[in-house]
Amino acid sequence: MRIKLSMIAVLLVISNFVKAQDDLKSYLTLPQELAKNANAVIRLSETVVDVKAINDMEVTQKRIVTVLNENGLKQIGAVVWYDNDIKVKNVEVRIYDQAGRQIKKIRERDFQDVSAVDGATMYTDSRVKYLDYTPISYPFTAEFTSAIQTKNTANVRGFRPLGYYVGVQKSSYKIYYPLSFTVHKKELNLEEFGVIKDEKEGKLVYSIENVSGIKPEAYSPSEADLKPSVFLALNKFNYDGVTAEINNWDEFGKWMYQNLLNGRATVDEATKAKIRSLILDATTDREKAKIIYEYMQNKTRYISVQVGIGGFQPIPAEEVDTVGYGDCKGLSNYMMALLKIAGIESYYTHVEAGDEIVGFYDDFASLAQGNHVILNIPNNGDDIWLECTSQKVPFGHIGKFTDDRNVLVITPEGGKLKHTKKYTTEENLQETTGMYTLDANGNIKAQATIKTQGIQYDNRYYLEDRSDVDKDKYYKRYFQTVNNVNIDNIELKNDKKDIAFTEKIAFNADAYGVATGDRMLFAPNAFNRLTSIPDRYRNRKFPLEIQRGYYDQDAYEITLPSDYTIEAIPEDVLYETKFGTYSYSITQKDDQTLQYKRTFKINDGLYPKEEYKNYRKFIKKIVRYDGSKIVLIKK
Repeated sequence: MRIKLSMIAVLLVISNFVKAQDDLKSYLTLPQELAKNANAVIRLSETVVDVKAINDMEVTQKRIVTVLNENGLKQIGAVVWYDNDIKVKNVEVRIYDQAGRQIKKIRERDFQDVSAVDGATMYTDSRVKYLDYTPISYPFTAEFTSAIQTKNTANVRGFRPLGYYVGVQKSSYKIYYPLSFTVHKKELNLEEFGVIKDEKEGKLVYSIENVSGIKPEAYSPSEADLKPSVFLALNKFNYDGVTAEINNWDEFGKWMYQNLLNGRATVDEATKAKIRSLILDATTDREKAKIIYEYMQNKTRYISVQVGIGGFQPIPAEEVDTVGYGDCKGLSNYMMALLKIAGIESYYTHVEAGDEIVGFYDDFASLAQGNHVILNIPNNGDDIWLECTSQKVPFGHIGKFTDDRNVLVITPEGGKLKHTKKYTTEENLQETTGMYTLDANGNIKAQATIKTQGIQYDNRYYLEDRSDVDKDKYYKRYFQTVNNVNIDNIELKNDKKDIAFTEKIAFNADAYGVATGDRMLFAPNAFNRLTSIPDRYRNRKFPLEIQRGYYDQDAYEITLPSDYTIEAIPEDVLYETKFGTYSYSITQKDDQTLQYKRTFKINDGLYPKEEYKNYRKFIKKIVRYDGSKIVLIKK
């Protein structure tokens, strides 16, 4: 009797579980508060990572996602990456209509299966299976299940349950591991979002429930700093047949140097002789390094190469020297080999590259951090950082792709965290000078010179490689506050020695000055007017962050039409806040000539969310000042 009762209880539990799962497949059971600000709602996400041995890990995933519109399709997440060491055991998608009725089943053979390469990748064994599905209507629900098995245990999937414009009903993550292993973890923003953690020997569980969609906000910190995230790494792992035991960055660097780099930075005698001849007359290490860097740029080109110990090992320098191409790993290693010939110490460096500043965590070592390689020259404490994948970037300029962040410098003695160059507000300089003449019909003829440095240089130097047609379009957009612009001439100069980009543009335009009766109105700032005001948020959620400051200086000479005189002119302005400063002045040199001067400085910084409205007010005032008008009247 007891056995029958137990069996009935078990069947009831299973029945209730199945019913609960079925409820998740219907849009009709979706809590509508979760759909707020959402293109899709994750009804259920279950990820299980089972580490069975140092070279055996299985990852299973189940996702039930209600897609509300076309922008939510990617939230299904029906993508599986694999290679020679990752075996796909199962992948399937089932599609349900609004009422939760199954209308389609998509098996593994129906998935798209392509090489995981881009146009700049020559060698890779990575492939990807992905769902290519066009729904009949919205909303609908997709159930995605997958299972993969891999020998590589260096990269352990973490827990990042939230994204922008997606609600979450329930998401959980479990990892099982042998008791002889240690799982290192970096946990971010868990309490703020109510993430529940359950940790036992050999098992770690995270879960989160009932979170509405989150909208991105302008000038907010990076997603990693805002949302709940857990990064995980095993202290013992296997990577393409190479095992390691790592607990910190020092040990990590030693392992990388010994297993990935050692012995791969050599070239033949002919190349050594070539380098020695190039630097024969150079007197300093910096001068020698610059000569060698420019030689490397002229000799090589970038092509992605994803082979050799999981795509983390550079191809040998001697091979790069022969074929003339490589990826960031191979080119940085090649440059290191060339510098060694000149007796210049340099180090292979891992970095998390991108315009958004994201650095390595100093208390959490893992192979998953870093997506790019650059080179570090210690230079007696005045570090030089080299971007080795570009034929255009000047020596020692890293720009906004890798600036101001923690990076891992790999030395024979171990790994060391260093911080790349931070460009100061004053270094990120744009100077605009010029003159324009306004005639009696309001037409202008103008000449402007724009010189940029620092991060602002990054925003401009690429223009010299654009076609004439693209340059014409670019400058018409740039001078968008002047209607009907006709570009007369463009001269560009890229000064790689001083790392400054100079643009000289001549243009004319009709009716810049607006005539009304005997009067004419025009904005004196014709070359560098701020027009965009940051978005307004009634209930801002995130802090305000300005990652990089910059500084603009403008000086223009304005010649007025001879048959007009000045009736009204804006007063000088000096506006100072914690976010930056702004000033302009207009000086009358004679009856027909004005001198316009303007400065605008934005400071980098992190501020509480309450300060955003004050920052927006600051920018809004500057937009108004930049649009201030001079009134002329006929003599």
